[in-house]
Amino acid sequence: QVQLVESGGGLVQAGGSLRLSCAASGSLFSINAMGWFRQAPGKQREFVVSITNGGSTRAADSVKGRITISRDNGKNTVSLEMNSLKPEDTAVYYCAGFSSRTLSWSWGPGTQVTVSS
Repeated sequence: QVQLVESGGGLVQAGGSLRLSCAASGSLFSINAMGWFRQAPGKQREFVVSITNGGSTRAADSVKGRITISRDNGKNTVSLEMNSLKPEDTAVYYCAGFSSRTLSWSWGPGTQVTVSS
């Protein structure tokens, strides 16, 4: 099993920046990609950004140019830097790890990000 714990959420004004971190532990040998998803009130969880073990990244169009994902394989951490935040970025942000063995995502409990206008 994989355990993921997010940190760094909070309240920020529109136009501001925020950095989220995710610490991973447990059976990480099958995890070949890490990502961030978010869920706004009344909406479905949506993909934000991902990074493979090889460093390839993919981001949703809604956040391209405003976010940077990075990982530290030695520390088993993944970070998400978000800039030029908008009120519509308000959501619970979830760290996730994709297993090549189960072909499924494991999830952290989430961290709230609130962007005030």
